[in-house]
Amino acid sequence: MTSKPWFEAHDWTTVQRDIYATTPRQVEQALATSRRTLDDFRALISPAAQPYLEPMAQLSHQLTQKRFGKTMQLYAPLYVSNECQNICTYCAFSLDNRIARRTLTAEELLREAQAVRALGYEHILLVTGEANQTVGVPYLKQAIRLLRRMFSHISMEVQPLDQPEYEELISEGLNTVLVYQETYNRSTYRNHHPKGKKSNFAYRLETPDRLGQAGIHKIGLGALLGLEDWRTDSFFTAAHLHYLERTYWQTRYSVSFPRLRPIDLRQNGAITSKSFERCMSDRDLVQLICAYRLFNEEVELSLSTRETPRFRDHVLRLGITSLSAGSKTNPGGYVVEPQSLEQFTISDERSPAEIEAVIRQHGYEPVWKDWDKTFMPL
Repeated sequence: MTSKPWFEAHDWTTVQRDIYATTPRQVEQALATSRRTLDDFRALISPAAQPYLEPMAQLSHQLTQKRFGKTMQLYAPLYVSNECQNICTYCAFSLDNRIARRTLTAEELLREAQAVRALGYEHILLVTGEANQTVGVPYLKQAIRLLRRMFSHISMEVQPLDQPEYEELISEGLNTVLVYQETYNRSTYRNHHPKGKKSNFAYRLETPDRLGQAGIHKIGLGALLGLEDWRTDSFFTAAHLHYLERTYWQTRYSVSFPRLRPIDLRQNGAITSKSFERCMSDRDLVQLICAYRLFNEEVELSLSTRETPRFRDHVLRLGITSLSAGSKTNPGGYVVEPQSLEQFTISDERSPAEIEAVIRQHGYEPVWKDWDKTFMPL
């Protein structure tokens, strides 16, 4: 059992009941105030808020431009390993999926990094499966040392680590860590993570605390939308963000919106595709993006290539501040081994240059890096 007061203060069943009992009057009150609380956020993600989507979108657009201007940050994921010691019911890298496993060598990592850098990126997201023996801290340290020569900002989405390990990687040049709780429903979480270190709900939940205590520059949060009721999971994500911002106030924060995507499974020599039925609609996701912006004017909101080109173009002006483009979700996917199995299928296959053109057509300026280390205090 986790001892975090912010988490224990909210009961899943009660939160879910209150969301679906929200009235139009509560939504109107949430829209009318300028300092929104978690109760207001709960109203804005409720079914009762759906008729108010247009004013939510307009206000979200205004607040985003006021804080971030007409800019859109671009980043690319670099998958270096599909080795994983966990069984996760929604991931192609799951230990029980009989796929060919591979981890990039230092030479292969450099080739992939050079290909990403040639696309214009200065912000790279390092991604691995969760396998401490193969892609543990020594591997990650070497990877960061190689990548920091080419990129001004290095993010990481790997297995949760202990605080001293994060401190070690930060000293090497790590700037940002993304860690998604997947779902904040403890029972559902257990069902989807039956084996491996990831099955420890509390350890994963407390990862952002270890990051904050280690002094990380930015933490990325999110729930895997579709594992559980998206509204309730999003409330818990917002409550988590609210707690972290007040506890580790020198750290920046971002929220991502990963919707479940189909995955390929390889069992007994055959390849099958697994889809998911609980995913939210496009309209639901627009509502959620706007609700986050109305709740928090400072948080960065990120959208990946899981989403379709049409949807990404539509929401570009509604609160999103960063986009991935030209993404490959398999180790070596850019140049080393393009045909290796993807972690999930992407929807927007446009090149970074095409995304840049779309951003400019909307009157925005693409930004190819997050920040520069020369601006950090000594």
